[in-house]
Amino acid sequence: MKRPAIDLGACILCEICVELAPHAFEISDSGFVQVKPLDGYQDDDIHEAIKNCPKDCIFWEDD
Repeated sequence: MKRPAIDLGACILCEICVELAPHAFEISDSGFVQVKPLDGYQDDDIHEAIKNCPKDCIFWEDD
């Protein structure tokens, strides 16, 4: 299964991913964006978050 991953070194914490797909992305207690554990990640909101990331730091990886 593919899941989104985040290059934290490139992330500028704009929170667009959290705004577009709050069920899949969140800000951790330590202040970084993280991917929430889900059964599947193939929905339009996640694709929109990846497409609209200004730093292109969200990408797909295989589990």
